[in-house]
Amino acid sequence: MSHATQLCPNPGTTPDIDLKVEVFLLRWENTHTRNAYRAAIHSWTDWCAARGLDPIHGVHRTHVEAWVLELKDSGKLKPTTINHRVCVLRTWFELAIDDGLIDRNPCRLVRKLRVARDHSRKSLHRHELRQLLIVARDERPGYYALVTLMAYCGLRVSEAVGIDIDDTRINEASHRCVRVTRKGGEVALIPLPPVVQRAVDDAAADRTTGPLILGAISGKRISRRCANEVIKRMARKAGIEPEVSSHWLRHTFTITALAGGIDPQIVQESLGHAEMSTTLKWYARARFSLDDHASYAVAGTVGSVA
Repeated sequence: MSHATQLCPNPGTTPDIDLKVEVFLLRWENTHTRNAYRAAIHSWTDWCAARGLDPIHGVHRTHVEAWVLELKDSGKLKPTTINHRVCVLRTWFELAIDDGLIDRNPCRLVRKLRVARDHSRKSLHRHELRQLLIVARDERPGYYALVTLMAYCGLRVSEAVGIDIDDTRINEASHRCVRVTRKGGEVALIPLPPVVQRAVDDAAADRTTGPLILGAISGKRISRRCANEVIKRMARKAGIEPEVSSHWLRHTFTITALAGGIDPQIVQESLGHAEMSTTLKWYARARFSLDDHASYAVAGTVGSVA
C-alpha cells in the first residue's frame, strides 16, 4: 500500500493530493476520526490551492500562521477546532519528513490559539437527572434505557445506540454486562446495575434480536443525531433550563463518580479514555462545589464586625 506522503515522481510538486489525503486517513479506523481529519487536511489544501501553493512543498510557518489567522477571523470555527486542525496538519508534515519529502515541519513552532476556559455547566444535578429519567420512563422504554445507559454507565451516545439486544445478555464473572463498541473499534464489557438491567429488558420486551433502542416513528435503530434530539426534547419537558445535549449524561456520570470518591483511574477505565489527562482535564474542575468555596472558610476564620 502506498503511503500518503510517499516521494512524488516530480519533486517539488504534489500530484493527486486528494488520493494522498485518503491514504493518510487509512491510518485511523474510526469513521468520525477520519471525517474530522479529512476536514482538517482539506481546509489546508483548499487554502493552498486558492493561493497557488503546493500543500506540502515550499510552504513555511508563516503560511500556516496565515491560514490559522484566516480561520480565526472567519468566526466559523471554535479555537479548539482550529488548534485540532493544526495538530492534524503537524502529523501530516511529520509523515512527509519521515518519507524524505521535506526536511522540516512548518507547523512545529505554530502557536496554538488561546482557548478561554468554559465555566458553563455541562452536567445535570441529581434532581434534574431524576426528572429526566421520569420523563423518559413515561414516554418510551427505549428512551428510558438510553438515558440510564448513558447516565449510569457512562456510555457515549454512539455506543448506546449501537447496542443490539444480544449485546445485553452477557454474563461475565457473576456480572450481567452489555457489550459496546468504543472508539477505534475496541469492544468492551460494561456491567449493568439492576436499574439499568430492568430498563434494558423493558426496551427489548419480547424481542430477542435486533437493535435495542428503536425510533418512535421509524421503528428502526435510532441514530446518534435522533438520540441527541430526543434527549434535548425530554430535558425541556422535564423543565431543565439549560440547553442539554446527550453528552451531558456522560459528563454527569463522570462528575458524580469523581465527586463520590471513586478513584480517577477507575473512572478513566470506566469511560474508556486512553489517557488520564482526558478524564481530569474535562471533569476534575466540575467536581468543585459552591459549598466548598474558600470564601466560607475565610469568612469563618476572620469573623464579622457588623
